[in-house]
Amino acid sequence: MKEEQERARRPGGRSARVRAAVHEAVTDLVAERDYGNFTIADVAARAGVADTSIYRRWGSLEALTTEVATSWLTTTSPIPDTGSLEGDLRAYAAKVAHDISGPSGLAVLRLVVALTTGEQDGTRARDDFLAERTRQLQVLLDRARDRGEQPPDTLDMLDHILAPMYIRVLFGAGPLTPEYVDSLVDRLLPRS
Repeated sequence: MKEEQERARRPGGRSARVRAAVHEAVTDLVAERDYGNFTIADVAARAGVADTSIYRRWGSLEALTTEVATSWLTTTSPIPDTGSLEGDLRAYAAKVAHDISGPSGLAVLRLVVALTTGEQDGTRARDDFLAERTRQLQVLLDRARDRGEQPPDTLDMLDHILAPMYIRVLFGAGPLTPEYVDSLVDRLLPRS
């Protein structure tokens, strides 16, 4: 009963604050040092929590970093509804470009790439990351079909819009200007 009262007074409570602090610490450390160059003790010190809290909740650094990578996607890049597939894609692509161009976005992309060379949790991180992006794109496609539009398939959207942006960000191959992002949509959805 007392525990329920505590939760009622503190929405999210300590657990949510610890999770947020730990996620931020991981993202910051990946941005500063790259994955593989920090420990759970480093994360705990940065987050201001005991390393036992991290081990108890996540079990390993790989499990923690996997959660950070996949949960980042669900808190960024909201799915727009502008009334047309073209408008939705332009708004979605612009938001993704903004999100991945920032320090935490680059860190998360680098983290997902680093994790894919690891063990099962890393493969799961990659799969979860792609599944969430695919889910987001599928929402756009389903809305377009419901409006009577003829949208491309999800893989075309990944190949023509997201992949080029990820490559530019990961390899520093050029900025994600609004003109560049719009050109990706234009190539996928040529005007008649």
